[in-house]
Amino acid sequence: MAKNKKKLSRRKFLVRGGLGTLGVLAVGTYVFRNPIRRQIAGMIDTGETPYLGNTKSPILWFEITKDNKIILYSPKVEMGQGTFTGLAQIAADELEVSMEQIAVAHAPSSSGNMDDFATGGSTSISSLWVPLRELAATLREMIKMEAAKKMGTVATSLSVKDGVISEGDRTITYAEAAKDVTEWDIPDTPPLKDMKDYQFIGKPISRVDLKDKVFGTPIFGMDATMPNMLYGAVVRPTVIGATYAEADTSKAENMPGVVKVVKEQDFVGVVANSRMEAENAKNAIDVKWDIPKVWQTADIEAMIEVGKGEPYVIQKEGSPKKTLQEDETLIISEFKSPIGAHAQLEPNGALAYVEGDKATVMMSTQVVKITRNEIAERLGLEKEQVNIVPTFLGGGFGRRLHTPNGIQAAVLSKAVGTPVKCFLDRKEEFQNDTFRPPTHHVLKAKLNEKGLIEAIEHNVSSGDVAWGSPMLPSVVETILGADLGAWRGGMIQYGAIPNYQAISWRVKLPFATSWWRSLGLLANTFAIESFMDELAAKAGKDPVQFRLDQIQDDDRGYRLKEVIKAAADKAGWTDKVVNGRAMGFAASTDVNTPCAQIVEVSVENNEIKVHKVTCAMDPGLVVNPDQVKAQCEGAIIMGMSASLFERMYVEEGQLQPTIYGPYEMALMKHAPKEIDVVLLQNADVPGGVGEPPLGPIGAAIANAVFRLTGERLREMPLKIS
Repeated sequence: MAKNKKKLSRRKFLVRGGLGTLGVLAVGTYVFRNPIRRQIAGMIDTGETPYLGNTKSPILWFEITKDNKIILYSPKVEMGQGTFTGLAQIAADELEVSMEQIAVAHAPSSSGNMDDFATGGSTSISSLWVPLRELAATLREMIKMEAAKKMGTVATSLSVKDGVISEGDRTITYAEAAKDVTEWDIPDTPPLKDMKDYQFIGKPISRVDLKDKVFGTPIFGMDATMPNMLYGAVVRPTVIGATYAEADTSKAENMPGVVKVVKEQDFVGVVANSRMEAENAKNAIDVKWDIPKVWQTADIEAMIEVGKGEPYVIQKEGSPKKTLQEDETLIISEFKSPIGAHAQLEPNGALAYVEGDKATVMMSTQVVKITRNEIAERLGLEKEQVNIVPTFLGGGFGRRLHTPNGIQAAVLSKAVGTPVKCFLDRKEEFQNDTFRPPTHHVLKAKLNEKGLIEAIEHNVSSGDVAWGSPMLPSVVETILGADLGAWRGGMIQYGAIPNYQAISWRVKLPFATSWWRSLGLLANTFAIESFMDELAAKAGKDPVQFRLDQIQDDDRGYRLKEVIKAAADKAGWTDKVVNGRAMGFAASTDVNTPCAQIVEVSVENNEIKVHKVTCAMDPGLVVNPDQVKAQCEGAIIMGMSASLFERMYVEEGQLQPTIYGPYEMALMKHAPKEIDVVLLQNADVPGGVGEPPLGPIGAAIANAVFRLTGERLREMPLKIS
C-alpha cells in the first residue's frame, strides 16, 4: 500500500503530548503532590477521552463489497447502546452512501483495528466523531482517485451520490472503482462537510442492528458456535478471598461425557460433550480453598467509613477547612450506598479454539486488545497469533471491562485440541462479579446571611473502581492516589460557592470491585444532591433556584443552568405537594455532559412509586436523537433499580444473593408511565451519553420523598421507615 507523509495533526499531538505529560508529572508528584493531583483530577472531571486506536488507513476500517455496499469494522463494541447506528450515520454522510448501503460489524483483533481504551466511559461516539469522519472522507477520495484512473479523467471532475461516481453521463460504482485495487494511494485528509450538508447526522435513523435482535439472530457470545465444539466448566470460589489450593478430580474423571479434566496452577476445569455433562462433572470435583478470613456485611461496612483509609483532596477552592470550623452553624449529613452487582442478562464466557500456534476466541468483551494480550501471555503465543472475535454483548455496564474468562476457555481448548465453549452459570456470575463498591459520604456546609452556601465539603469513602484494572497504567494510580472511578461525580459543581472541597477516602476491599455503569456518579450525586436539597430547605429557598444561584458564570456553568431550567420548565416544577404527589429535583455533570432530572413521586403502602421522570440533558451535538433518548430512558430505569431495590450483602464469607429474584431489581410495574427527555445542544461536538443520565435519579427520588413525608432518606436502596 502506498504511504504518504502526513503532518502531525493537533488532535494527535494532544493525545501523544498528554500521555507524555503524565510521565513528567509523575516525577514531580511528590514535590507538588496535592496541587498536581487536584489539577489532573479537574482535567479528568471536565475532559473527554480521545480515541487511541489506529487511524492511519481507512482500509483497516472499511470493506467495499461486490454489491456496492460498505462494511464499517468498528473497534467499539455494540452492547445495546446503539453505537453501531451512530457510527454508521457518521460514516455514511462522509462516504456519500445511503444508510441502506452501510453495515457495521465488530473488528476482530487480527485486523489491527483496536481501541487501546476499549468500549466504555461514554466515549464511543464522542471519541470517534473526528477520526471516523476523517477516515470516511479520505476513503471517499481514495475511491474517486481509482475511479478517475479507470474513467480516464481527473478526480476533481467527479461527483458522488449513493456510492455512484459520475462525470456527465458516465458513471461507475464504488465497487467497480475498487475492483482489483491492491495498493491504494492515501491522500491528505480532505475538508470535512459542513453540518448543514449532512443527510443523516442529527436524524432519528432506525437502528442498524434492529432486525437481527427482533428476529433472534444468533449474534451474542452465548450464541457462538464452531464445528466439533465441546463444552467447558471451571470450578470457581464461592467465598471472598478464597484461592485455589488443590483438587480431587477422581470422581469427575469417570463421569459420563467427560473428555478431560484440566488441572492448572490457579484453577481446575472440565471439558465434556455437553454443557450439562461438564457442569455435573465440575460439581463432583472436591476443591480445597485457602480462606484467610470469613467476612460478614458488618466487616465491610466498618471498613467503608469516612476517616478510615487514605484521604486524597481531589478538589479545593478558597478556604473550606478554615470556614467549616465546628460550631452551631455547621450542618453535617451522612449518606450511604450498598454493594451493587452488574446483573447483566448474559453471563460471561467465551468460545475458544487453540490450534497449534494460533488461537481464535469468540466472546462478549469490552476490552478486545487487553483480552488478546492476556490470552497470548498465558498461552505463550505472540499477540498477533491470538484473534479475538467480538460478538454483540448481552449487557455490559462495565462488567466486561476485564474478561479473563477468555483465558480459561483457551486453556481448556489447548488441553483437548478442539473448540471449547465455557460460560459462567448465573450463581457464578453473581458471586464472581466485579462489584460496584459500597460508599459512605459525610458532607459539611455553612450558609451565609443570604441563605447561600458559604462553604461545603464532600467526603466519600469507597472501594476501588478503576485502580487495579488492566485498562489503566500504574503511573496514573501513583499520581492521583484517589481512585478516579470512585470520585466520579463527587466534585462540587456549584463553582460560585466561595469555599469548597472534595476528599476521597480510598479503601481496599477484600473482594473484586470495579467499573459499573457511571462508576461513582450515582452514589456521589445521591449524596451531594440530597445534601443540596437539605441545605435549600434549611435556607427556606426553592431547591431549583437555590442551585441556579450558586452556579459559576462560565461555559460549563451556562450549560448546567440551561439543563436545570429546561427540566424545570418541561416538568412544570413546583415544590408543593399536589394530589398526594411531590416533585424531586437533582442535577449532575459527567464527562462534560450536564443532566437535570425531576421526578414525580407518591408513597403508596409505604412504597415509593415513581410516576414520571423529566430529564434534560446537553450532550452537545446529537448524532441520533432517538438513540440518545433511549440511552436516557435506559439509564434512568437502571438508576431507579439501583436506587430503590438493588443490594448485595455478605454472609459467612459469601456474596449474596446469587440469583434474580432475591437480588431485587426494578420490574415493569415499577417503571414510570412517562419519561420525558429534552435534549439541548450547547456544544458543537458530541459528548458522553450512556452514563450521565444515571447521576441525578437517586437523589431526585429521595428529594421528592422528603417533600411528601418529611423523611430524609440517606441510604440506598431507598426505603420508607
